[in-house]
Amino acid sequence: MAQAADAARTVILTVDDDPGVSRAVARDLRRRYGASHRIVRAESGESALEALRELKLRGDLVAVILADYRMPQMNGIEFLEQALDVYPGARRVLLTAYADTNAAIDAINVVDLDHYLLKPWGPPEEKLYPVLDDLLEAWRRSDYRPVPSTKVVGHRWSARSSEVREFLARNQVPYRWYSADEPEGQRLLAAAGQDGQRLPLVITPDGTPLVAPEAPELAAQVGLATTPTADFYDLVVIGGGPAGLGAAVYGASEGLRTVLVERSATGGQAGQSSRIENYLGFPDGVSGAQLTDRARRQAAKFGAEILTAREVTGLEVSGAARIVRFSDGSAVAAHSVILATGVSYRQLAAPGCEDLTGCGVFYGSALTEAPSCQGQDVYIVGGANSAGQAAMYLARGAKSVTLLVRGASLSASMSHYLIQQIDEAPNISVRTGTVVEAAHGSDHLEQLTLRDVESGRTELVDAQWMFVFIGAAPLTDWLGETVLRDERGFILAGPDLTSDGRPPAGWELDRPPYHLETSIPGVFVAGDARAESAKRVASAVGEGAMAVMLVHRYLEQS
Repeated sequence: MAQAADAARTVILTVDDDPGVSRAVARDLRRRYGASHRIVRAESGESALEALRELKLRGDLVAVILADYRMPQMNGIEFLEQALDVYPGARRVLLTAYADTNAAIDAINVVDLDHYLLKPWGPPEEKLYPVLDDLLEAWRRSDYRPVPSTKVVGHRWSARSSEVREFLARNQVPYRWYSADEPEGQRLLAAAGQDGQRLPLVITPDGTPLVAPEAPELAAQVGLATTPTADFYDLVVIGGGPAGLGAAVYGASEGLRTVLVERSATGGQAGQSSRIENYLGFPDGVSGAQLTDRARRQAAKFGAEILTAREVTGLEVSGAARIVRFSDGSAVAAHSVILATGVSYRQLAAPGCEDLTGCGVFYGSALTEAPSCQGQDVYIVGGANSAGQAAMYLARGAKSVTLLVRGASLSASMSHYLIQQIDEAPNISVRTGTVVEAAHGSDHLEQLTLRDVESGRTELVDAQWMFVFIGAAPLTDWLGETVLRDERGFILAGPDLTSDGRPPAGWELDRPPYHLETSIPGVFVAGDARAESAKRVASAVGEGAMAVMLVHRYLEQS
């Protein structure tokens, strides 16, 4: 009976802007599946998205989405990409004419397209129903049931509220946001016995209220793993960016007992990118969140453990074991360690910025804030790829986006394809030779003082949103003197340790360090934290894979 009830609530959605085709698709679907599924029909991408959101709020299940490729305003690929955020488990089918076959093939990379159907598909018994039968069966075998969402009650200009939303979003935890000033937010506060003085209030799916929770408590309560299941592993990967995820995938897939430890959320800086367009194999680009989610699921599929909200504070050597210590005093040991801690955005030193961080001043993309920027004037500080990607993403809804660049041009630090896109965007402007002198506001950002680097002339501008990308510092201070680092804190490895032809001090093996091996045998580094690394997603993933190969070589000779 329960299975029948679930089937009755399960939806197959079809969207086509041609009313005749739309009715024909729905008619064929009802003929075969109408007794066991609800058939929902829409005639535009926007109306279909609205229908999906309503279904989501009601807790209905969506098994399959069929979308026509050629639709005005929003084509089928663009619609499916947004539908993916609402119902990531739904199977996706693109309806296309023969002339658009290449677009359908490209969509496989963009939206994980499950199938494309050429129109017309008659007879449906031969060309439509067998495809839908297979997709519905695959959906039934998957973990498709919706997880009751976490509720977050906070204030728009609360830094901690912003941090919690970002933490949940980046860890793929579904949640609903309620303003503490609105009736539903006030009802939730009252139900939890709170007066709103301490925010945010997080209510977990089982109804547990958490008041201004720290990341470890929040992670544990929303179902993220925070504690290792064993005391000893073959490999501990520290850091969950592209390098760390790459190492976890290759380590676990090749039989190493692997645990990945991440202090905040997997993905690193790349995970915050709105669109990565120069990553191999994704000609139409991929969002950092999508790439991170796929990599995380891939690592878990091979058996890697992923621990979230665990801060590493120390690395020790005890015989053949490498011991990783956590901030709560606990530890985990392994035969080998890969340091993939990445980097963090440098803080803007201008007066007022520290006090307004999270209240209009954000470091990195802070994509959870993007909807609030609709129709607003947005400032972005920085001239590298991350700043350009954020500018293109925010320009979709913002009234204007202004890039503030200290240098004389973008060409020194930004990829050519991004510069071209920015030049063509009508609501993006670039101000070179300009820095932020100060940020002003009481409880949120209201104005910026900008200074011309050459003339020294200052200007006061109205601003409520500023996103900062001004270079990065390696997250390696916790290592202290354990491994050798350069003067900027980046970790030295391989040939950089033996530039004078001699092994580093304290090196006891009769071989030189392997290419990515640090001054401690069996401890490797990959990605942005390595001295002289390329600072690109592809190279970070490659170094993660290479580090695992060197781990195998180390273990074979130990």
